[in-house]
Amino acid sequence: MQIWVDADACPRVIKEMLFRAAERVKVSVTLLANNALRTPESPYIKSIQVADGLDVADKEIVQKLRPGDLVVTADIPLAAEVIKKGGYALNPRGEFYTKDNVQEYLSIRNFMQELRSSGEVTGGPPTFSMKDRQAFANQLDRFLAQQSAALI
Repeated sequence: MQIWVDADACPRVIKEMLFRAAERVKVSVTLLANNALRTPESPYIKSIQVADGLDVADKEIVQKLRPGDLVVTADIPLAAEVIKKGGYALNPRGEFYTKDNVQEYLSIRNFMQELRSSGEVTGGPPTFSMKDRQAFANQLDRFLAQQSAALI
């Protein structure tokens, strides 16, 4: 299993949690972004800088993804592709996208995009909170424990 991170918009605190998890459970974590990223020296952690452009990192993640891999992303279309390919998608606020909920998230996203394009002011996402950090940490730990139990 590999963890892929859609890193351009991923909060630093989430990346740091992933770095600690990589070392603790010895799982590969790869960050993909349009910008160069600094990562700790580790055999388990690497970053890939992709070309500038819309969804370039997303396409690279989908191309490299294998069934059972985890992708950390807030990008709902990317999450839908991950699920379609047999991977798991976890957003930085600690919620898993699933076959059961990703279409609903896509519909809401598309509706909000339509509102914004028609001139409606919808505001952005809520501020990233301690509750979000804790939810992510709990889901990540639970997921990694399940994956390691499946290997035994």
